[in-house]
Amino acid sequence: MPAVFTDEQRAFAAAIDELCQRECGTREQRDALTDHGKEAHNAEFYATLAELGWLGVGLPEEDGGSGGGITEQCLLLERTGYGLAPMGGWVTTVVVAGPYLKFGTDDQRKRAVTSIASGGVHAISMSEPEAGSDVGALSCRAEPVDGGFVVNGQKTWCSNAHIADNILLVARTDATGKKHDGLTMFEVPADADGLSISQIDTMGSNEVNDLYFTDCFVPVDAVIGQVNQAWPQLMAGLNGERLYLASAMLGRAKRAFDDTVAYVKERTQFGRPIGSFQALSQRIADLATELECAELLVYSVAAAVDANPEKLLPREASMAKLKATETAKKVALEGMQMMGGYGYATEYDMESHLRATVVSTVYGGTSEIQRDIIATTYGL
Repeated sequence: MPAVFTDEQRAFAAAIDELCQRECGTREQRDALTDHGKEAHNAEFYATLAELGWLGVGLPEEDGGSGGGITEQCLLLERTGYGLAPMGGWVTTVVVAGPYLKFGTDDQRKRAVTSIASGGVHAISMSEPEAGSDVGALSCRAEPVDGGFVVNGQKTWCSNAHIADNILLVARTDATGKKHDGLTMFEVPADADGLSISQIDTMGSNEVNDLYFTDCFVPVDAVIGQVNQAWPQLMAGLNGERLYLASAMLGRAKRAFDDTVAYVKERTQFGRPIGSFQALSQRIADLATELECAELLVYSVAAAVDANPEKLLPREASMAKLKATETAKKVALEGMQMMGGYGYATEYDMESHLRATVVSTVYGGTSEIQRDIIATTYGL
């Protein structure tokens, strides 16, 4: 770990590693917790994290959290990513925490933080069939009525909605202005009348969902922040979202790397370990260097956010997400290649590393979108 960590942060990371090793350190344990890899989230394991106080690690003490910063949140995601811990619900949950903390009323903030710290799962819904990278093009409508709004429309690719207590919905409340105007955030219970949740089958797991709203009523006090101001509210949370995704994939990349190194040390061909052949040993050296760069970038940006939480760092946060996810994908692809046919076998974890890392370059803003954002900050 880089020298930028405090003793307390190092101890926190070590405690996470110890828990993961004890609770999900073997393939048999992970299969039992995840229905043989089909589920990314285990409620019992998640409850253990809540009891330890880790789920609220970056949330204010006055609202029921532990009072840490974004670095501690990144450490939790990185080390549980490395440990293959079944806590997929926390990534979206910690993303949702941001709007509540920044824009929620006292009651909304207190309720959300208490829920998150005690083990509640939250989801955020932005994407639609015709609005993915172009979030401003969304058309799911929330029409004002007496006492609140009525929502109609479809959302898609909503991670963790099927296990969530609440969904932070971004819907259109005004279509008369520019496309990024007229968007509003709403807190919607996952069991609300008029909301139907349907899981989408993907490679190896079921984490994402379609949401169908049919005359779904949400009261006026379900608005998070201001009506028609969801876009600037979303922009205010991008530092966190991109760092969380980067951290989780940094951990997964480290695990894929270590699994690869272990394999090439043990596998023998032509009378020697395959890792001793220069064609593989130099690839390992390159991957190790890329991982070190990704780690330093992720945690230097996290430190910058902790030093100035209100400052937007679009270039740096996008760089961290881009570097960590692309590095993770590269490590998994190289690991599969070096393992040969065994890399494809479900007996080993490499095939699941590949599935997890490839999609990470798509969700939360594709690598292409991250590059566009970075280029824009240079006036291009």
